[in-house]
Amino acid sequence: MSESACSAEGAEPYALRVIGDSMAPEFNDGHIIIVDPGHPLVNGAFAVIEHDGQIFFAQYRRRDSRQWLQYLNPEFAAVELTPGYTVKGVVIQRSGRRRKEIKHYDYPTLL
Repeated sequence: MSESACSAEGAEPYALRVIGDSMAPEFNDGHIIIVDPGHPLVNGAFAVIEHDGQIFFAQYRRRDSRQWLQYLNPEFAAVELTPGYTVKGVVIQRSGRRRKEIKHYDYPTLL
């Protein structure tokens, strides 16, 4: 799959553990995120993206022809996306360390 497209159609959602604090305070170290590879990438979505041989988890941003990954923690610099990145999926759920700490993310189809 290529940039700005839906991820693998028919692929099952998968779980990842957040490591570090680049997405704090929304996603803390140890949180579990559920990533849907079939969800369309929209402006403002929390996404897992492969870019320049690395995997990133950040908030996808688009304005005009510019696209970048923005971390929620201001201590981390944004990453400019260039053509050729691959969307691995969009975060649809976050689980905290306690069972009741579940949050779902719904995104509009277009932003």
